[in-house]
Amino acid sequence: MTLEEFKKEYSEDDTLGWKAIDEKLGTIYGEVEPRHYGPLCGLHYIAGGTDPIDGVSIYDSKNQEFHRHLISYGMSELYYNEEKVGNDFSKWGFEFTMRIVPFQEDKDDPIWAIQIMNNLARYVYSSGNWFEENHFVSAKGPIRLNTETEITALIFTADPELGKINTPYGEVTFLQIVGITTEEEKALGEAPTVGQIEDLVAKLKETNPLLITDLNRK
Repeated sequence: MTLEEFKKEYSEDDTLGWKAIDEKLGTIYGEVEPRHYGPLCGLHYIAGGTDPIDGVSIYDSKNQEFHRHLISYGMSELYYNEEKVGNDFSKWGFEFTMRIVPFQEDKDDPIWAIQIMNNLARYVYSSGNWFEENHFVSAKGPIRLNTETEITALIFTADPELGKINTPYGEVTFLQIVGITTEEEKALGEAPTVGQIEDLVAKLKETNPLLITDLNRK
């Protein structure tokens, strides 16, 4: 798409990237309205807030088993920007997703998971390093703070339902955050290879195709 074609088609569309995400979600959830959470600190990042992510939508999914499906907005280009047309990747090239079995200590939605997304996003914005499929992060403890759980590390893979989309600003991968146990983390080692993580993802998918994180999993 040339810049002129882009201007002609999208000149009045100031939330083009946001709508591209919504359109993909519509293929899974139809007209269902998600619960949407803006920056938890109340201020947008560019206005001096501390949360880099513009917002997170949460859907209740009955696929495989009942779980919360979280999708971030803000790691890709969300708003009208002529200078970004035709890039290979839209901004950082991904949006975070996460699937979580409802946890007994959460009164409602897993706000702690939104905080994880913002913490990861802060790392990206401050370091200039981004996340990709088959990356690994140790939480150095429970991924939900002050919680008795064996889920203590994170791996990243493409969301099994959402995959990737192409936008005028470039490609966006829906990058799913998957919680793994302490034993699985130990088996990977401190610097796991892509092959090791691919093998772990394949093993997890044998009984958990959507890679849903369950804080009660042993």
